[in-house]
Amino acid sequence: MPTRNTHTYDVIVIGAGPVGENVADRTTAAGLSTVLVESELAGGECSYWACEPSKALLRPVLLRADAAHVPGLAAAVEKPLDVDAVLAHRDRMSADWKDDGQIEWIKSAGIEFLRGHGRLAGEREVSVSTPEGDTVRLRARHAVAVCTGSGAALPPLPGMAELRPWTSREATSAQRPPHRLVVVGGGVVGVEMATAWQALGSRVTLLAREGTLLPKLEPFAGELVTDRLREAGADVRFDVSVVAARRVGNGAGEIRVTLSDGEVLTADEILFATGRTPRSQDIGLDTVGLRPGDWLATDDSLTVTAVPGNWLYAVGDVNRRALFTHQGKYQARVAGAVIAARARGERLDTGRWAPHNSTADIEAVPGVVFTDPEIASVGLTAREAERTGRDVEVVDYDIGRLAGAVQYRPGYRGRARILIDRDRQVVVGATFAGPGVAELLYSATVAITAEVPVERLWHAVPAFPTISEVWLRLLETRRDS
Repeated sequence: MPTRNTHTYDVIVIGAGPVGENVADRTTAAGLSTVLVESELAGGECSYWACEPSKALLRPVLLRADAAHVPGLAAAVEKPLDVDAVLAHRDRMSADWKDDGQIEWIKSAGIEFLRGHGRLAGEREVSVSTPEGDTVRLRARHAVAVCTGSGAALPPLPGMAELRPWTSREATSAQRPPHRLVVVGGGVVGVEMATAWQALGSRVTLLAREGTLLPKLEPFAGELVTDRLREAGADVRFDVSVVAARRVGNGAGEIRVTLSDGEVLTADEILFATGRTPRSQDIGLDTVGLRPGDWLATDDSLTVTAVPGNWLYAVGDVNRRALFTHQGKYQARVAGAVIAARARGERLDTGRWAPHNSTADIEAVPGVVFTDPEIASVGLTAREAERTGRDVEVVDYDIGRLAGAVQYRPGYRGRARILIDRDRQVVVGATFAGPGVAELLYSATVAITAEVPVERLWHAVPAFPTISEVWLRLLETRRDS
């Protein structure tokens, strides 16, 4: 295999998803020469197989659900969704799985781009195998950032190759709805894809190993989503798992799924939404003393702790701190600042909420589940507070009692919860469940990260009639109790 000459940069970034792009953008803006290496499509999982296509599939579903409850619109949305139009919109939002626009932006930002499979090759060195069959050697003066993300984890069932199951990639890029779809997993991917494909015409059976959907969130979130999925026609089952699955007809026919309770289901496709695994198996971790396939543990500056010298960084999903695109981009901004400061010989400011500390990974990770109803959460849940010994007040309110909620969707069903630290008298957790609540999330995130005293929140006046008035009602509920 031909080897080109070694090229030296200040910073090498492996992985050109949103996280890698943001690391490279920040280091380039700081005056450091940076090369971005990508083996697939620039823009990464989020742009082509996750955030963008999944939300393009879900937006018509949620809008139709809202419209069906609004007087004057119900008759207009009685017909089924135009599946071809929805899928065409999904394709556009995924840029038809072409990264020309991403490459154009990368170059416009002054970042070097190299397409190929990047592998660590020792301290501050990376070897890149290009599509043309060449090997390019890269050397970093200051830092290498691993931003390779995560992939779908599949259960250890026999015959997976012949089964050809869906993962999140196939679920967001499928070109037609399967007649019968079994979804395995009650987490975010499972419930979102069950919501989308049920509305697009599939008969969905959702299998949850635990006794609730969305088990990491407040219990009422999973309960509301379960109710709506069942109302939409989905078969939702709890405390059940798959013990075997196979395609019949020489691997070209329907799927037979054997459950832990002995029942056998038939389906056209099966989606395993059963967790994530780090994309670190073939990136040369062994050359720096790490084990291939492991998550890369970091400190709060995103520096890999097991490698001496403060030159190796792991940013985004691959470090397992918080598996969200937006949180990975946040980490990228912090890592970029850390790399730039060290390159200039400056002392890091690593205090809580300081520029070189990704404090939000621990204190305030926001997330939205784009189901009907939407679920928005940030910070602690009541269960997490109890498990970690945090002394909090739990305050609940029925969002459907708000005038703004009724205006938004007559018959509104939803719930809000905030957690207040008794000692510091600040909000440390918030969960909203209901149509349109995603836009409440940033206010909750600001309240937590800014540690706004609860008494000061009384002076943040919500407009009437909006769903944001739930903040006032939560404060009143706490006061009156």
